[in-house]
This record gives sequence, structure tokens and C-alpha cells, in this order.
Amino acid sequence: MSNQTPLPEPQEQLPAVGPTARGVENYRGNARRRIIRRYSGYLFLAPYLVLFFSFLILPLIYGFWLSLVDYEMLSPEPPGFVGLDNYSEAMDDPYFWQAMKATGLYVGMAVPLGIGLALLMAVLIDSLPQKRQGFYRLMIFMPTMITITVAGLVWRWFYHSEFGLFNAMLERFDIWVPWLTDTTWAMRSIVLMSVWWTIGVPLVILMAGLKQIPVSYYEAAAIDGATGYRRFLYITFPLLRPILLFVVVLSIIGSFQVFGQTFIITEGGPELATRVIMHYIYDTAFNFYRMGYGAAMSWILFAVIIVFSLLQFRIFRER
Repeated sequence: MSNQTPLPEPQEQLPAVGPTARGVENYRGNARRRIIRRYSGYLFLAPYLVLFFSFLILPLIYGFWLSLVDYEMLSPEPPGFVGLDNYSEAMDDPYFWQAMKATGLYVGMAVPLGIGLALLMAVLIDSLPQKRQGFYRLMIFMPTMITITVAGLVWRWFYHSEFGLFNAMLERFDIWVPWLTDTTWAMRSIVLMSVWWTIGVPLVILMAGLKQIPVSYYEAAAIDGATGYRRFLYITFPLLRPILLFVVVLSIIGSFQVFGQTFIITEGGPELATRVIMHYIYDTAFNFYRMGYGAAMSWILFAVIIVFSLLQFRIFRER
């Protein structure tokens, strides 16, 4: 019998994983995570970018191409390149300038009146108790939720010369107003209706801006003896200026694009006094089927809006 101790059986050796291999694996995993983290945002943005490019960028490019060609929808001839002829035609078109004049008149009345009333009502509502502010804000904002078709038809009945509501009320004072039949009153009537319909948006924005002004400023002003209009002139208005700039630019852009009010209430009359530029573009493109000329006028309007917006930025910045 042997006293020798048996040797242990050899164990199966696993492949060694050195620090170099493990480091490479970790580096690859981190690289994949970095790539996913970097480009995952674009993946979520992809649906919006596709819609943005399809329904905004492509139509803009197509519209600019249309402005450079002579394209009549009812003509069997293919669109022919005419360069800047459509733009030069607009410069010599008296109806174009008449429509621009009507648009400028509307902007000149609607923007100051709408923003002025919105600012006045915002300050008055902000001075009320918190529980009552919501009711007045809702009542003023509600007309903006009505479609322009419904609002236009209702106000056209209000303005009717024979059996309209407004003249029926004024008849007690022996007053009769040609709301829609006189070239002077027609645009004023459109502006009045537009202010009623759109004033809710600037009101809500201005009230939100008023809420951002610290109360401590008013308390300090009260200690110094500033009350009433001085508080508004030296505290409220300067601190509200960025919000006012946003509201003014927004109102100017919307006013230059006015269409539904004149199209439904007056149909551009009387004597084309209320046919604004958007209405003329619509008539040119879809009633006279001159798509190229209509596109050229649209780009001219776009340039005018850009110029006025930049002027507003410059004016508010200097002040």
C-alpha cells in the first residue's frame, strides 16, 4: 500500500480576460450610449421636422417659384419663367396699391386701438381681487374662441342698415349710421368688430406680464409717494415693455393678414374700400386664376411685414 498522496486533478482553465479587453468592451459600450444620447433627440424631433419641412418649407419654396413664373391655372400652356415681371406688375397695379392703402388704414386703426384697450383693461382687471379677475378675463377672451365665419355673420347683421341691432338702438337718439354702405364708415366698422374679436389674446398676454412685476416695486413707490398714473408710467410701463413689444409685433403681423372680416362682412366693398391686400391676393389667385401674380404679391406682403416688425424692435430698443 503506497503512502503517496494522489496529485490533484487539473482544473479546466477559463480564458483569461485581461484589463485591455475589458477596457475595450467598456469603451465600446460608452461610445454606443453617447451616440444614442446625442442623436435620440433628433429621433423624437423627426416627425415634427418632416411636417415642418413638408407643410412650411416646401410651400415657401414652391410659392417663391410661382412668383417667378406666369402660371394661369386655366391656361393649357405650362408655366413660363418671367423673372421679376410679376413684381414689377404689382408696382404698376393701381388695385394693388389701393389694397395696400386699405390694409395700412386697417393696421393703423386696429393695432393702436386693440393694444390700448387691452392694456387698459389688463391694468384695471389686475387691480381687482384675485377671485374676480378670472371671470372678467374669461368673458373678454371668449370671443376669440368663436370662428371668424360665425362672428362675421353675426356682426354683419348687427351692422345692417335697415334692421340691424346697432341702428335699432341708435334710433332712440335719432341717429342713423351707414355702417357698411359708406366708404368712410365701412373700415371703421371692420376695425370695431376685429378689436372685439381679437382683444382677448393681447389682454391675457399683458395680464401675464403684469403678474411678473414684483410687488416690492409698488410698495417702494408707495413709500416714496408715487400713486396712480405715476406708478404706471415709471414702474408698470417700463417693466412691461418687452411684453408690449411681443404684443405689438404679433398684432401687426395679424393685422396685415386680415382677410376673414372683410371677406364675410363687406366682401371688399363699398367701392373696394375694405378690400385689403389678402383679399386682393385671394381674388387674383383663386377667382382670376393668376397664381404667379398672386404669389408675387404674397412675397411683397411678407417683406412689408418683416420691415414693420424690425422697425418695432428698433423703436422699442431705442426707448
